[in-house]
Amino acid sequence: MCAIVNAVECGVQAVFMAPTEILAVQHLYLLRKYLEPLDLTVELLRSDMSTAQRREILQGIKDGQIHVIVGTHAVMQDRVAFKKLGLVVIDEQHKFGVKQRGLLYKKGKHPDVLVMTATPIPRTLAMTLYGDLDVSVLDEIPQGRGEVVTRVIRETQLPDAYGFIKKQVAKGRQAYLVYPLVAESKTSHFRSAEKMYETLKQTVFQDERLGLVHGQLNTAEKETVMERYKAGNMDILIATTVIEVGIDIPNATIMLIEHAERFGLAQLHQLRGRIGRGGHKSFCILQGHPTSLDSWKRLKIMEKTNDGFRIAEEDLMIRGMGNLLGQEQSGFPLFRLGNPLEDGELLQRARQEVFHILKEDSTLEKSHHHNLRKQAKALYHIVEPFVNVG
Repeated sequence: MCAIVNAVECGVQAVFMAPTEILAVQHLYLLRKYLEPLDLTVELLRSDMSTAQRREILQGIKDGQIHVIVGTHAVMQDRVAFKKLGLVVIDEQHKFGVKQRGLLYKKGKHPDVLVMTATPIPRTLAMTLYGDLDVSVLDEIPQGRGEVVTRVIRETQLPDAYGFIKKQVAKGRQAYLVYPLVAESKTSHFRSAEKMYETLKQTVFQDERLGLVHGQLNTAEKETVMERYKAGNMDILIATTVIEVGIDIPNATIMLIEHAERFGLAQLHQLRGRIGRGGHKSFCILQGHPTSLDSWKRLKIMEKTNDGFRIAEEDLMIRGMGNLLGQEQSGFPLFRLGNPLEDGELLQRARQEVFHILKEDSTLEKSHHHNLRKQAKALYHIVEPFVNVG
């Protein structure tokens, strides 16, 4: 918010993008609470707006009457044109692709960019070492958070997990049950949220109050379900990854994720972050049937740590950093600049030295830099003119 205020005071606009409408709306309320008293106009751009509402919002962005626009992927659309975009804020940046983030940057003339994530994907972690990305780390756990214990189970242990959930609900706690699919698919054997909602409320959880939420519900339906759950009128919420971000229910202390091998480490960590938000001890149960060693490693990492940075490092070791000069967000590069986990301090020093050299001699024309220039061109097949990365 301080960055946004500073940008607007300098005569430019700011855009704040989040991956889901639920989270975007929460950001809208918080930003308005603090920024509207400063006479800053904050508006939300959403996909389900009426034509008249959308036209009014787009015009306000174009003529500069709207200082801060909040939204999901809708803010990347071609029709969204800013008068003068100077700051791009992206929350949960790992939920957006390289091209998607690029579309937003291009709506301004070299805008400042602030990206935020609790689970840095491997490519982002590597860019903090190699790329032009300054890093601020907040590694303290917020006050009042309870311990979260994570366990990996097999399908044969599901009845025990259901029994444990019933006992926790009887103590007044609430639970999430997460599934990878909304509805059953003929091409997949994975259980779906809709099917399990109908099955479980008629069998295992007959005495509990169940709710269902997924991405195919409209905004009003999702908000109604979440408000009932937050108010304590539901014991168990059956969901898809729509609850991955922006949900804060302190009384929810149990999460069961079925077919957990279908989710990436960043997703699993984000989902687990929905529990343990109050003072009570919480439990995350990952039911999976990994078919590869890497899948099994990913689930076991979740048992070992709740640290998003440690999880990102393990993810980096398993699936690689991707192509820092391209768009791939995983995989191992064709050449090795160094091991970001083992050589992190050395790489940071090398990066600082690069900027120091280029500040002194931006084209590396000085005699004592000439050989360095020749070696860099030969090693990385650089074609003239030499690119000034500074």
